[in-house]
Amino acid sequence: MTGQYQHSIDAKGRVFIPAKLREELGETFYVTMGMDSCLSVYSDASWAKFTEKFESLPYTKTKAMRPLFANAAKCEPDSQGRILLPQKLRAYAGLDKDVVIIGVSNRAEIWNAGRWAAVEAEAFSSGALEQAMARIGM
Repeated sequence: MTGQYQHSIDAKGRVFIPAKLREELGETFYVTMGMDSCLSVYSDASWAKFTEKFESLPYTKTKAMRPLFANAAKCEPDSQGRILLPQKLRAYAGLDKDVVIIGVSNRAEIWNAGRWAAVEAEAFSSGALEQAMARIGM
């Protein structure tokens, strides 16, 4: 998944998922806590791979991930392409009105627009993006 899309959360806690991402995510997908205070959105297939890897780990390494599974929500977009984001997940990611939805390889992420702008600005100005690419041999 790739791309960056600006949207707003409505008064009922729903957000529009862009058609391009819905095509890649499928008819149902999972939204849960992500890293860096954003939400991660997984297709059924990506969620299955994620949980399979999780289940192969020893119990002592999986305890910290309980909140991720406890707060995961299976979502189906309505006829207008919107999903309901549970209040706990919105609070975790600081989502109130303006959000940015980005594609990140095998998942999408939903960010507070201001927080995403700061992350993106830091990546562009600090050389962090170039350094990360160099670390993985690109």
